[in-house]
Amino acid sequence: MKKNVCFEGVGTAIVTPFSDGEIDYVALSKIIDMQISSGIDAIIVGGTTGEAATLSDSERESLYSFSAEKVGGRVKFILGTGSCDTSRAVFYTKLAKRLGADGALSVTPYYNKGTEEGIVKHFLTVAEAAEIPTVIYNVPTRTCVNISISSLLKLSKHENIAGLKESSDSLKRLSDLCALSEELPLYSGNDYANYHFYSSGGVGAISVLSNLYPRECKEVFELSRSGNDGAALKKQCDMNPLIAALFEETNPSVVKFAMQRHGLCKEELRLPLTPPSFSTREKLVRALEDYEKTLA
Repeated sequence: MKKNVCFEGVGTAIVTPFSDGEIDYVALSKIIDMQISSGIDAIIVGGTTGEAATLSDSERESLYSFSAEKVGGRVKFILGTGSCDTSRAVFYTKLAKRLGADGALSVTPYYNKGTEEGIVKHFLTVAEAAEIPTVIYNVPTRTCVNISISSLLKLSKHENIAGLKESSDSLKRLSDLCALSEELPLYSGNDYANYHFYSSGGVGAISVLSNLYPRECKEVFELSRSGNDGAALKKQCDMNPLIAALFEETNPSVVKFAMQRHGLCKEELRLPLTPPSFSTREKLVRALEDYEKTLA
């Protein structure tokens, strides 16, 4: 069966801006407005890039409520609801439903390292309880768990499981996932791989780079979707050195530094993340300058 998707195109996994230890809602409002005015297709709040793991329950609920009101149906709105505790993942996915989100993004349970049976039961429990389209987020570099193709096939049968955000670098795995793409729509979770996902039938990307360049990231998708693969690949290749610089240290430390340079928010992070090193900052500044030249 071919499923409806949460969104098509590019969604931005937005940062959570902080100021003096608190969520900076003034900056967040500015970021959301900038994203929407730039034509982004979806906004994802409370994912890895949003440092959701460092937020208290009350902060997370406040962040989600504020963001839902601010987006106000202008674009698709997805909330990160994952947890290594299934009951908490259910709680936050139900909250997403109550706030009118278009979908939930649920990361593979981390640290506990569930068995394949446990992972399948986790996602089915979340999808069944919350009654909202749920995108599974597979990011083995963060969770130390790589969801098997056979488990994804089982999960794809559930009507509320509406996609997969895939953050592995394996082209072999991408080709295997393409066989599931009608039942499990694919989103790139790695900015390097966006073009390859689009050209392989993926429906979109959940991007870090689009925190800075939403319009340009969307152009790669639109060019690929229209069949202009050469131009899409060229734009992707222009972005790749900047993407490398953004991931020189643990995300979102570098992108927050870049956003401060763009006047969007402070670079403030929560421990254990720390601001990027001097050498990383130098690489990032050079990469930004070089990328801007490609846009001239």
